[in-house]
Amino acid sequence: MRSPGLYIHVPFCLSKCHYCGFYSTTQTSLIEGYLAALCREMDHYKNWVATFDTFYIGGGTPSVLSPRQIASLIRDARKNFSISEGAEITVETNPADTTDDLLQVLYESGVNRLSIGVQSFNDDLLAFLGRRHRAGQAKTAVKSAKEAGFENVSLDLIYGIPGQDIRGWEKTLQQAVWLHPEHLSCYQLTVEEGTPMACAMAKGEITLPDEQLQAEFFFCTAELLEKAGYLQYEVSNFALPGRESRHNQKYWNHNPSLGLGPSAHSFSGTERYWNHAAVRTYIEELTAGRLPVAQREALDPEKLRLEALFLGFRTRRGICLEEFCVRYGQDLLKEKKTAIDQLIAGGFVKLSRGFLKPTRQGLAVADSLALI
Repeated sequence: MRSPGLYIHVPFCLSKCHYCGFYSTTQTSLIEGYLAALCREMDHYKNWVATFDTFYIGGGTPSVLSPRQIASLIRDARKNFSISEGAEITVETNPADTTDDLLQVLYESGVNRLSIGVQSFNDDLLAFLGRRHRAGQAKTAVKSAKEAGFENVSLDLIYGIPGQDIRGWEKTLQQAVWLHPEHLSCYQLTVEEGTPMACAMAKGEITLPDEQLQAEFFFCTAELLEKAGYLQYEVSNFALPGRESRHNQKYWNHNPSLGLGPSAHSFSGTERYWNHAAVRTYIEELTAGRLPVAQREALDPEKLRLEALFLGFRTRRGICLEEFCVRYGQDLLKEKKTAIDQLIAGGFVKLSRGFLKPTRQGLAVADSLALI
């Protein structure tokens, strides 16, 4: 089995952002019950794999947990699983929660990577998004993390927000670069069904930027960050050399991963399964001695092949043609020659040392490249 990653979903938020479609709840009274159920789920999967070399705690908002609760969660994970020495251990935090006490506990617990949900350095846009922090808190959180000893800090940012222009986005990027994080995730805003923002769009109260402006945001991001020394190693992710997210690369490289907590997804290599997206159901199932799995999907070779194309074209590394042929039984250059030649002629992909790699223009339309 190729090196797997461990993910734990903390499904709690103090308030819901207007755009967010990830599963979370504001019922923080359920935290203790969730943590007890999580221990039961860990115990069930403790022999799932010999060793994990990445461990990611996401949400939701993991930093809603108290420092004591987060430390306990990490201890329980270490008791149940072998987490290798030198593993990348990431915790997501909200700037409003990133206190000195929390940072100290995370550092002492062996966390060596922070992902801070900044989203914007514009207070008006933060309020529009429903974020509960302000720009000043975000800047303080990054500086405090560095002072606490964290040498691998990632910032999440969002572009394509209604009312946002290129100049304002450039200013946010420049402020981010000034803080010198090791990693930046820059996501185009997507409006998920059922969110307050989706309702506002349906009423015609707000509109997203048109396709041309979205493309300008994308290319502006890549060009500005590249000049600042960040490599765009995936459509939305930029890193200083050697600071790419080891955990997220497992998803793009089709490595196995174990996901624990409500709504968490797991991938064994041939099967994908996911938990109920409801904390109460999650607690009830585990209390009754049952796994909280909502659904399973067996992945036949064709599905795995298509996923590998989709994921590979989202990365700057691209697709190793020899490895793809061995794993999925398809010689892309021979069987898809016409389509690949057209993509090369159009400037969307290039052949380099046995890899089929998307260009920057190709990354801008990465999801469509898998249709070759």
